[in-house]
Amino acid sequence: MDDAYRHCERLTREADKDRFLAGLFAPADRRGALFALHAFDIEISRVADAVRQPLAGELRLQWWRDVLAGERGGEAQASPVAAALGDAIARFALPVEPLLALIEAHGFDLYEDPMPSLAHLEAYARRTVVAPMRLAAQVLGAGPAAGIEPAGLALALTRLLRDVARHASRGRLYLPLDILERHGARGEDVLAGRATPELRAALADLRARACDHLARFAQDVASLPAAAVPAVLPATLARLDLARMERAGYDPFRNPVEVPQWRRQWALWRAARRLTAQARG
Repeated sequence: MDDAYRHCERLTREADKDRFLAGLFAPADRRGALFALHAFDIEISRVADAVRQPLAGELRLQWWRDVLAGERGGEAQASPVAAALGDAIARFALPVEPLLALIEAHGFDLYEDPMPSLAHLEAYARRTVVAPMRLAAQVLGAGPAAGIEPAGLALALTRLLRDVARHASRGRLYLPLDILERHGARGEDVLAGRATPELRAALADLRARACDHLARFAQDVASLPAAAVPAVLPATLARLDLARMERAGYDPFRNPVEVPQWRRQWALWRAARRLTAQARG
């Protein structure tokens, strides 16, 4: 099992450096389970990019549903991510339902249907980002906390805004249609990589929404258990990314949001100290 956990740690370090670094602030005996959760999340979120046809993606997602239902015993043990996840679920009595909901939500990624509304997008974010944060907090020994949801929503919206160009290149439209319509923006322009004034206004609207969630998170920090800090730490980096997008002349299709790794690490360290001091002991 140690090899399976080390595999999950390597996968997290390679695919999501922010969550890997945040995990290093967790107690050593909890990190393996954290990285198992992250590795599972990474595996599921990659399915849409790994297949050419939705049916192939549906089959991969179904395999994971079967694993969580205990129906792929030998195959699950042969998969380091599945084996580590199963061990983490057993060790920390993690509920399976949020993991199944995460798989279901990522089924949306397999198709080219647009995101209908902001409400739909935030529901998607709750299942794909907030829920894993809650499970991470449970692994860390923290109970339910008000600050986790706004932290997860802020992180989810920021990631979406950061990845507009990548999603568009794959024919996916996560920008909510109701927000686009409010500003007179068109989905066709997003998919064609045209940063029209209307699209820029819609993106600014979504950035404001992300900032609202960050403000809620800041208000809730005092009620956040200190043990939960490593679970929410990645959300503190959202401000760095949003600040890049607020620069004059920003074009989501021509200006990648890049913050030097040393600065992200420094920001995480400072945030960890600040949140731990502010959080409830």
